[in-house]
Amino acid sequence: MKFTKLVFPGVTMIAVTYGLARYSYGLLLPNIHAAFGMSDLVSGIISSLFYLAYCFTILYSTVMTSRKGPRQMILLAGSFALFGLLIISGARSEWTLALGVLLAGGSTGLVSPPYGAAIALWIKEPLQGKANTWINSGTSIGIVVTGMAAILLTPHWRITYLIYAAIALIVLIWNYKIIPQEEPSLRFEQGRLTLSALKGSPSIVIGSILMGASSACFWTFSRSYIEVSGDYTNLELSLFWIVIGLFGTLSGLGGAVIEKIGLQAAYTIFGVMMGIAPILLAVAPGDLLLAYTAAALFGIANLFMCGLLIVWGIRVFSSNASLGIGVPFLMLSIGQVIGSILAGGLVGGIGYALTFGIYGIVSIVASFLRTA
Repeated sequence: MKFTKLVFPGVTMIAVTYGLARYSYGLLLPNIHAAFGMSDLVSGIISSLFYLAYCFTILYSTVMTSRKGPRQMILLAGSFALFGLLIISGARSEWTLALGVLLAGGSTGLVSPPYGAAIALWIKEPLQGKANTWINSGTSIGIVVTGMAAILLTPHWRITYLIYAAIALIVLIWNYKIIPQEEPSLRFEQGRLTLSALKGSPSIVIGSILMGASSACFWTFSRSYIEVSGDYTNLELSLFWIVIGLFGTLSGLGGAVIEKIGLQAAYTIFGVMMGIAPILLAVAPGDLLLAYTAAALFGIANLFMCGLLIVWGIRVFSSNASLGIGVPFLMLSIGQVIGSILAGGLVGGIGYALTFGIYGIVSIVASFLRTA
């Protein structure tokens, strides 16, 4: 299959599931928070449902992709995103909101393994690393879209989510037409996330968990933090989110960077960068230039790290591309569940500054883990 024919719809599906259905929650959280009168702890718990749903759906998707091929899981992911966005848009209570969050979060778990498998099946091997990292960069495009929507539609978060749902429907139809319907001629070994498989890859398990935990605070609370800490306009707040997405698009070059400097160096450098971002916010959240610098560092580093984990996982589980993505992304999400819940409690207990400082230190420490 032609590189662009698979990568372009893949980028848009990742943009919908990760950017619109999942990470947009952090940007729109202040308005949602006000609409339901939620505490920081409740906001953190509901946010953790994105990652909790991910944990279950990525297990299911990893196994089913190995058995049935990627098409079914990609379309199911698009459907989860569509209905999750619609439910969030119409939510009238925290419980309904939580249901929409579960579906939206589940879409991300469903979509990651099958795209890795699709690339392994239909893209020539020399281009597979680049295809994986470019498709993963779709998250950044989704984040930019959410930032633009916040500028144009704030405080109408329900209308915003309804527009996201319309985009999700279009992307779902596109992928329905593009992903081959026939059974792939190449078959993978059956993917099983067993304890024995995890024992064979302790570094990637630990690294993924720690990086997931350290990123959760920034994704969920960074926008709320700078809003309460400085005299920012709505435009400036939305541009903060757009900066994350714009610089995150550079993560599409991740495959080339890893080839140039090696997996270990890339992991350490970008792990440190990801840790510096929340520390900068902790030091001076009211400084616009410093806040945007933190957003840029986090956008590059976090989204690059996701692409790096894909490359690392596929190297560890070389016989099964869906398992190679499933293991690190499952562990990443487990870390995000833990990190999101703890962040909500810490923000309410010790404040934003100390919480962001702690999370930054965790990322820096984790960045020195050996990748081999």
